Amino acid sequence: MSEIAPDDKDWTWTLERTCPDCGFDAAAVGEAEIASLVTAYTSPWADVLARPGATTRPDPTTWSPLEYACHVRDVCDLFAARVQIMLDEDGARFANWDQDVTAIEGRYAEQSPAVVADEIPVAAARLNAAYAGLSGSDWDRRGLRSNGSEFTVLSLGRYVLHDLAHHLWDVRA
Repeated sequence: MSEIAPDDKDWTWTLERTCPDCGFDAAAVGEAEIASLVTAYTSPWADVLARPGATTRPDPTTWSPLEYACHVRDVCDLFAARVQIMLDEDGARFANWDQDVTAIEGRYAEQSPAVVADEIPVAAARLNAAYAGLSGSDWDRRGLRSNGSEFTVLSLGRYVLHDLAHHLWDVRA
């Protein structure tokens, strides 16, 4: 299988502008919507993974729907953990996460679509729960990504929602 070129773009611009590809507008998302949108943007994956060809890359340099689904699952878990770190630690700092290394080491292309379809709602429930109980100053807690990008709990939620929405667009769901 061909190697995918690493995605080294800084996607934080999506917090300020509507994504021209998927149409997601992070600034339009309110605090109260984040948890339910996590569910809305992860629910379609069971149908995506049931499609014929879910394990096939559309071209050698683009992930298959299965690989995107594995990434979505792992993103939900990663961001749920990051929210907790932000709530627990003043000035939280996030370790670098290389999604491309994770895809290779996690053997995304070799995973079972049925298993991943079952795992996504579990991971999404953790992310949903991380946001569902927040109130007041929780939303303003800050964290710093390894590349220096600063987030609040709110902006991190908006950021992850774009990731989830964009990957549905990637697989035309």
